[in-house]
Amino acid sequence: MSVRWETEGLQTVGIVCLVFMFLKLMHLLGLIDITETDSNDSDLELSTVRHQPEGLDQLQAQTKFTKKELQSLYRGFKNECPSGLVDEETFKTIYSQFFPQGDATTYAHFLFNAFDLDRNGSIRFEDFVIGLSVLLRGSVTEKLNWAFNLYDINKDGYITKEEMLLIMKSIYDMMGRYTYPMVRDEAPNEHVDKFFQKMDRNRDGVVTIDEFMETCQKDENIMSSMQLFENVI
Repeated sequence: MSVRWETEGLQTVGIVCLVFMFLKLMHLLGLIDITETDSNDSDLELSTVRHQPEGLDQLQAQTKFTKKELQSLYRGFKNECPSGLVDEETFKTIYSQFFPQGDATTYAHFLFNAFDLDRNGSIRFEDFVIGLSVLLRGSVTEKLNWAFNLYDINKDGYITKEEMLLIMKSIYDMMGRYTYPMVRDEAPNEHVDKFFQKMDRNRDGVVTIDEFMETCQKDENIMSSMQLFENVI
């Protein structure tokens, strides 16, 4: 691990890991390559599942995916999740497969909560494609809003040091200590302090959405990381 990453990069790693998780999940579901599909999937019908998603036209209006892309995404989602829903334990199992060197459980929990839009303990196909659309095709504002929602664990509109520390520790746990031998026990706390030095403009101990937006938009590393995966599908 480079010194630059150690001192500057971790404020972006949460966003990068977030998108990386989606690419891995999409690869697992066979969704990276968009192929032709027949018209039988066009209405997104499920005859033997517990959850039937919204119609294709409605999802197309809510996302930035084409009809063909939605059909392909749905076909992969249906194959891996026949019930039409992904519960938290299944989500953790899928995600953890890609970080065998560490413990991804806590970070996967935070990601799951960010995707579970209606807080019912499961991710629907609609939740999946709406989040995917934001991360891959959304505007900078939409992506930053999504990231803020991830970091704002209790969803009260503020990021506290305690919340950010939980996120940072979960990232270190996920990456595994032996992967980056230079990481020290106090590193998560130090990075949280650096995060707040940059983000907490009025020094009131919390980061608001406005502070988060303003700081991120002025950070070239964060802006670059948000452009990396715009054309993956």
